[in-house]
Amino acid sequence: MTWTDIRGHAEIVEQLRHSAKKGRLAGTYLFAGPAGIGKRTFATKLAQSLLCEVNSEAALNPCGHCPACQQVTALSHPDLEVISKPPDKSLLPLELLIGDREHRMQEGLCHRISLKPSRGGRKVAIIDDADYLNQEGANALLKTLEEPPARAVLILITTSAQRQLPTVRSRCQILRFQPLSFDDVVEVLLSREYTASREEAEAWAALGDGSVSQALAWSEAGLREFREQFLNHLADNDLPSYELAKFVSTFVEEAGKEASDRRNRLRHVLTIANAFYRQLCHVTQGLPATGDPVLTGAVTRSMNSGWSRSDKAASCLERCMEAEAQVDANAQPVTIIECWIDEVAQMSLPAQRAPANLSSQKTGPRR
Repeated sequence: MTWTDIRGHAEIVEQLRHSAKKGRLAGTYLFAGPAGIGKRTFATKLAQSLLCEVNSEAALNPCGHCPACQQVTALSHPDLEVISKPPDKSLLPLELLIGDREHRMQEGLCHRISLKPSRGGRKVAIIDDADYLNQEGANALLKTLEEPPARAVLILITTSAQRQLPTVRSRCQILRFQPLSFDDVVEVLLSREYTASREEAEAWAALGDGSVSQALAWSEAGLREFREQFLNHLADNDLPSYELAKFVSTFVEEAGKEASDRRNRLRHVLTIANAFYRQLCHVTQGLPATGDPVLTGAVTRSMNSGWSRSDKAASCLERCMEAEAQVDANAQPVTIIECWIDEVAQMSLPAQRAPANLSSQKTGPRR
């Protein structure tokens, strides 16, 4: 794996190379950007560059073939630590950071990164899913972030720097990753053999919003069919909230018995709604709608049926984002759906039918 395998982030590569040549690499980095755009792959590549046994660190260009490079690729290098949220947990366990109660600061990532390197001149730690650090976990990291061990590099991966505590952000150098281009998403889908059909890859990428993981989600035919039907419902300004909530709930429940699977499906539903209301915000401000024909068609139908207020679209978008936060907080999907759909339906009513005190209504828990 060489830097040529990394798509869409050439400017960050050059920024890090410039720092490496001057011997000024930071001890802690916060990689911030949407999910599915290659942040973890980039972090692994950086680790490979720092631990390579053939090329110098100043070059920041791993050979990709030496034992160290191969071990980093396999995540088995003794000087590389990688932790992420277990699938059955809602937060990043504190034990992964500082050990269990009987072995506090004698085990865990913070302890291991403080040890001398086993083979190379560096220790590298990657904390994936840093979005799921709670305050206790973040506080446990602060000393390591503030005073990283000599020759150690710690990388936190997050979807947004704002999701981290100010005390964490202030101790990291933030690198902001942008969504991939349409062409980059298509090429990743093809090169990694997710599909052999360019036409299929382009269809998925068109819905991926610059994210490979989102594009892959749309490979599910049932999700694409649901999206079209759901957008048609949202385009109706007089939303039948009870029927729509039942429609969404049924689709979410069909994801399976595992709560994590249902939450992931609900995230996809909210992604659809987010895109719809974001485009409505654009159009009500006089900007053209963008996206695939299904989305732009729904937005056009909504405008033609009398929607014209940008503040209403913005309120609906904000409510969708609140629902996403509730999913991340592990609230019950059924409760989230009922409250969210009901409020959005009320916000979408024509002015003469909307409740006068809509702004003060609270039909569900807000975060």
